[in-house]
Amino acid sequence: METDDALSPNRRLRQEILLARERVYHFASLTPVEPLGAPGLDVWVKREDLSPIKAYKWRGASNRMAALTPDERPRGVVTASAGNHAQGVALAAAKLGIDARIYMPGSTPRVKVEAVRRLGGERVKVILSGDSYDEAMAAALADGRETGATYIHAYDDLRVMAGQGTLADEVVLSGHGPFDIAYLQIGGGGMAAGVSEWLKTYWPEIEIVGVEGIDQACMGAAAAAGEPVTLEKVDLFCDGTAVRKIGSQPFEILRTRLDRLITVTNDEVVGAIRSLWENLRCIAEPSGAMGLAGALKERPRIEGKRVLVVLCGANIDFLKLGQLAVGQEAGRSLSRTLSVRIPERPGSMLRLLNSVFTGASIVDFQYGKTDDSDAWPVFTLQTESESGLDEIAARLEDQGYDWKERDHAVDIRFRAIPLRGDLLQHPAFLRLDFYEREGALRDFLRAHLPQSGNLCYFNYRSSGERVGRALIGIEFPSPEARTAFLGSLTPSGDGYRLCEPLDPETAGRLMGRKA
Repeated sequence: METDDALSPNRRLRQEILLARERVYHFASLTPVEPLGAPGLDVWVKREDLSPIKAYKWRGASNRMAALTPDERPRGVVTASAGNHAQGVALAAAKLGIDARIYMPGSTPRVKVEAVRRLGGERVKVILSGDSYDEAMAAALADGRETGATYIHAYDDLRVMAGQGTLADEVVLSGHGPFDIAYLQIGGGGMAAGVSEWLKTYWPEIEIVGVEGIDQACMGAAAAAGEPVTLEKVDLFCDGTAVRKIGSQPFEILRTRLDRLITVTNDEVVGAIRSLWENLRCIAEPSGAMGLAGALKERPRIEGKRVLVVLCGANIDFLKLGQLAVGQEAGRSLSRTLSVRIPERPGSMLRLLNSVFTGASIVDFQYGKTDDSDAWPVFTLQTESESGLDEIAARLEDQGYDWKERDHAVDIRFRAIPLRGDLLQHPAFLRLDFYEREGALRDFLRAHLPQSGNLCYFNYRSSGERVGRALIGIEFPSPEARTAFLGSLTPSGDGYRLCEPLDPETAGRLMGRKA
């Protein structure tokens, strides 16, 4: 009989998954596998968001801690985590009666910190340490060396990997297989390793696709180098997979089990979050939707095939929901951000809107006057097809407009809208709330912007609500023209629910005057 040392890493992992089957269900129950229900696709979702900690991490932490020896238990455990693994350790600590110190980065979402404290109760002490996972981990390891507490690694541990593998066992037993393709998100690699090993054991022909954030691709870097390497920087949008270096044990499994690696953008992840909400009425944290993002990115490839994805977590800070809905323009339409040069004179902006942007929705509009001759307003446009964006570009070219793409401009992303107040002639600044629909902005300006008025400021971003909100600046050739315009404007009207002048103090701040 072979000893554990003589077994290959893959066989040892399979053996540990079999042992984990008995341990983990003392802590929680299995989670369902449900069809996504997206038209034209046969995608099934493993609902780890329905577990006690709203993520899969309870499996690995519980399995590892249940296997502690009688000598290890009194010394307690220590770990580092940005959230979900910490909750798994807290759950196991409370149920096993084991003391745990959990180091979390100071930037951890509050919802995760509070969940750890709630789950662990008196058995758990949360210590916020450093700004990153690496700093929290260094502090936790130092604690373990000093106190003799056992360090419970979030992913680079055989029994942790095996615990995560039990979710694949549930997939196999669900009766919804076999699956043709599985898209598995990769952070440290523990979940992807355990799940891929078990799926390949039962369905050798299944294609395993590893999915990484485009700026988090630690497995891709390791595959290229032939060994785990440390990324210089990692994007934190998908915080649950924001790992600089893949675990050495997961790497050994994944290099034999992955058929392909792909990367996804943050916008593609947000599109997947939206798809989960629209089809299953569930909300995933960004990392939790990464597998589905990979599948949707390869939609033509997966049509006619049965696809498995893992919704691996739903612990998202409430405040981030607004960022997802507003900031990422999540997935239903195609978008492009561009700036267009127009003459700085009355009527130029309206002519551009009327002649070029038909068939597109303006979801972001930024402009402030900085020159007496030329204006460069910035627009983010959405269309239902790539051809719609191409048609807008063609119209700009045909009509002789000078324009530039600004999709990745930092100042535009941060909405840094410059405005030279010293150039403005008799301006009026308005708050406008209008009913959102295609062409609503154009209709308001066409109906209410006087011929002598020149748009000198515009600040609008779609919020996804039924009502759009904008700040508008209009300058006039004389004080009398300004007064006449303000006198003719009603507080509400056709297509808008509110239009009112800003108070002088606010308008002065916009123009850079002292408060």
